[in-house]
Amino acid sequence: MSGLKVLISGASIAGPLTAYFLARAGATVTIVERFPELRTAGQNVDIRSLGVTVMRKIPGFEEAVRTKTTQMDAMVLVDALGKEYARIGTTGDPEQQSLVSEFEIFRGDLARILYDMTKDHPRINYVFDEQISSFTHAHGPDGPITVSFANGTPATTYDLVVAADGATSRTRALGLNCSVRDHIHSVNAWAAYFSIVPDLIHGSKAGHGYNAIPGKAVFLAPDPFRTNTCRAGVMRVHPKNKPDATASFQQAQKAGTESLKAFVRSELAGLGWKSREILTGLKESDDFYASEIVQVKVPHLSQGRFVLVGDAGYAGGPTGTGTSLAITGAYVLAGELSRACQASDKPTSTTAILNGSKGYEDRMKPIIAEMQKIPPGMPQMMAPQTQWGLWFRNLILRLVIAGMSLGPYLSWISAFLPAAFSGGDKYDLPDYEWVEQDVIHARKEN
Repeated sequence: MSGLKVLISGASIAGPLTAYFLARAGATVTIVERFPELRTAGQNVDIRSLGVTVMRKIPGFEEAVRTKTTQMDAMVLVDALGKEYARIGTTGDPEQQSLVSEFEIFRGDLARILYDMTKDHPRINYVFDEQISSFTHAHGPDGPITVSFANGTPATTYDLVVAADGATSRTRALGLNCSVRDHIHSVNAWAAYFSIVPDLIHGSKAGHGYNAIPGKAVFLAPDPFRTNTCRAGVMRVHPKNKPDATASFQQAQKAGTESLKAFVRSELAGLGWKSREILTGLKESDDFYASEIVQVKVPHLSQGRFVLVGDAGYAGGPTGTGTSLAITGAYVLAGELSRACQASDKPTSTTAILNGSKGYEDRMKPIIAEMQKIPPGMPQMMAPQTQWGLWFRNLILRLVIAGMSLGPYLSWISAFLPAAFSGGDKYDLPDYEWVEQDVIHARKEN
């Protein structure tokens, strides 16, 4: 793939990982990010299943993740008085995880690890405070793509353009000639995340969750890296049959951070438990982040020399698989492109790139189909609408906990859990051949 020139939009998880593997394959990569600096806010995310498999193919990656995990060892559910009524712990086995992951890490910390892994590579260049404004195809719809930028970067022609800028990808809209909301499937839910001072769980390593009717949930989790601090989450789940249920959230989001904070505060008011303290923390938080919970389903992952990776192409929604899908997709895209280019006399030819994109899609489609399956009753069971629904959810939860207690492999209950909780690599991912064995140690010359 020497000589292949790639542009990636998005510097969160999927973008830097795709750049990492493409650089190992010999490509030269530019990553543009519309924010002025690396974004380090966001929720806790899990690395599971195929994500663990790919993580272990990157020298030093697992060790770096382990140093930054949240160290949360259980999730405790409490009533309005703070009394515990259910507890789910880790299995201790990264290959067969429970609802609480062995590799739970804050999104911003994972993004920082990936940025630090790639920022000094001689063929990877980051451009912050920049975004794509338009595409022009040379030599027909499958030819190289000339990209114009919004904030002063000169127009440049690339052999491949990759959208890795999230579920509401603006780059996807440009590349597929659609609107931003096209291909988004709402699950009628949203969530917000932020840090709180003081630590409302008093040094506990267990996350604490509380439900209120209708369809509201509040979570507090440990923050092992800052003193007297914890992380908070607020979730609102609407009934499945309520159209446009998240319209008010979307409107507040468009109006800006302060408007969105005010919207979340209105949902928190009067919930009980520690909602008053959480409200105070929300007002003072400087790392507030909120998003609608959605899945993305597109008819094809590529169109000519334009391709989708991560949430931009297959957001997992409430399945717990989004990060692992992004990690897997980055690996497979680079690997299949590398194979196709190595098999071609002209590595940057349209035929080679289209063959690589097809190989990526063929290998990822069954993985996406399996890992996007939403378990029965989700996400409504995370925040039931009625007292009866909450009672029934807790009954099911106790059955799950009982099944988990029978052994590290979840015993009989494992058959009913989504793909995020299955262990190993049942898809037999290839061991791709790379030009460079280790991008991390291929540093730019001073």
